[in-house]
Amino acid sequence: MHIYFSGIGGAAIGPLALIAKQAGYEVSGSDIQPSDYIDYLQTHGIKDIHIGQTSEQIAKVNELKPIDWFVYSSALPKTDPDHAELKFCQRNGIKTSKRDELLNKIITDKNLKLLAIAGTHGKTTTTAMMVWLFKQLNIPISYSVGAKLSFGEPGEFDPQSKHFIYEADEYDRNFLSFHPEVSLITGLDWDHPDIYATRQAYDDAFRQFLKQSQAAVMWQTDVKALGLSAADNLTVLKEDDPKLNQEFTLKGLVNRQNAWQVAQAAQKFLSEPLDKLIKILNEFPGLARRFERIAPNLYSDYAHTPAKIRGALQRAHEVAGDNVVVVYEGLHNLRQHFIKDQLKNLFDGVKQLYIVPSYLAREDPNLELLTPDKILDLLSNSAKGQAAAAKLDGNLKTAIQKHLDAGDLVLCLTAGGPGSLDEWLRKEFA
Repeated sequence: MHIYFSGIGGAAIGPLALIAKQAGYEVSGSDIQPSDYIDYLQTHGIKDIHIGQTSEQIAKVNELKPIDWFVYSSALPKTDPDHAELKFCQRNGIKTSKRDELLNKIITDKNLKLLAIAGTHGKTTTTAMMVWLFKQLNIPISYSVGAKLSFGEPGEFDPQSKHFIYEADEYDRNFLSFHPEVSLITGLDWDHPDIYATRQAYDDAFRQFLKQSQAAVMWQTDVKALGLSAADNLTVLKEDDPKLNQEFTLKGLVNRQNAWQVAQAAQKFLSEPLDKLIKILNEFPGLARRFERIAPNLYSDYAHTPAKIRGALQRAHEVAGDNVVVVYEGLHNLRQHFIKDQLKNLFDGVKQLYIVPSYLAREDPNLELLTPDKILDLLSNSAKGQAAAAKLDGNLKTAIQKHLDAGDLVLCLTAGGPGSLDEWLRKEFA
């Protein structure tokens, strides 16, 4: 079967393309622009990738080797309903779907049991921790995680594996396509208002996901928020369990909570003692874009919701005390409107705050653009006293370097992607 991936350089589509290739499928694809990740895919056996997404280009691919299945991201029909590749496939009777349908087919065809990690925040790190645990125990595993790993591929299919570990994204209700053996819910905090118009709709989606799961591991706060009753297939963890600080040496409360949830879930399908699992998880090396060190005392983090930002700040303060400086790049103007009331006191405890323009994608053109100055106006008087609007330029580079020279920890909350603060940091400081 020949599978064509549109947007093959993306964080979700790219790993799935790798998985499909390793599972024995013929793989090709395209993207709008070149990237290091596309180069990475080509060095790992996916040679047939072209830049540009015209009907003429995909027609050439189809002529040389007929395409059986066209896979695209959830964002594609939303951002471009008349996308040339999608229209070509529809005109020519080629099967089209989002990534979830293909992944379900691979899981079913290969007779794998699904371990799904879902939630508003923490799912990427938690997924990576589960993969790390399996690899350190030398247990064959197939998986997909939305970040680069230092200890493996972002997506991998092992023909010897019995389980598939998946970062189950709630965007566009993707996770409702799956029926996991075990689900981990890492934390709930209403997000994606373009998909879920109300908190009720968001919570209902997770309730449905849990009904589709044979077993689940959740935090007590989220169990209460969803109004769930005690059940044999539901493991409930306490956020203030003293073992989080007694047993774990990882920096950051959120990291320790993620590791505790992985250890508790792993006991359901691994015959290993808990203390051994904890020891392995304490050695977790981290992953790209999650408190990732770019240079000494300079960190990049994908935190973009209030809960994620609070978690990243807690970790930074745990490492550097009061000497924490933040550079904030909001992810989406739509989200800044959605969380603007929560921005008021979010940065009260930092030594200095720089606000750069938000990273724009999938935006509502009718919404007012919240510029750095406008976001600054939303902050408390306390935060305003040590905050400033900024741009990705020489002035910001000089300011960051002065903080680094003074021994401050500089935490950059950034979307990632072309033209982002994260990309700029790597160019200027890495």
